[in-house]
Amino acid sequence: QVQLVESGGGLVQAGGSLRLSCVASGLAFSSYAMGWFRQAPGKEREFVSAISLSGDSTSYADSVKGRFTVSRDNAKNTMYLQMHSLKPEDTADYYCAAASLAWDMVLVTDTRYAYWGQGTQVTVAS
Repeated sequence: QVQLVESGGGLVQAGGSLRLSCVASGLAFSSYAMGWFRQAPGKEREFVSAISLSGDSTSYADSVKGRFTVSRDNAKNTMYLQMHSLKPEDTADYYCAAASLAWDMVLVTDTRYAYWGQGTQVTVAS
């Protein structure tokens, strides 16, 4: 049974930092492309960041580029999202997702991901 468990969310002041983690189980983690998505209240889910199987390739939404950094530790079955210079508009539920791939590439489309976590809430106060 595949499980993705996010953690690290919370309440932070604007300009602050948070580090999200996503621990995967029940899958061969190094064979899965991983992604972070978020959904703010009343809005559709949107892409945040993605990382390839090896971690060599990454992708970011324009809104977070330069502020967020995605990484993964395949030995620990864990993906991270380091978030700096947080803004109130970053407030959302953040979800990690996994997609089995044969190639070392990033996926930015949510429909390509087969497995999803339950989410962790990030609130940025102004």
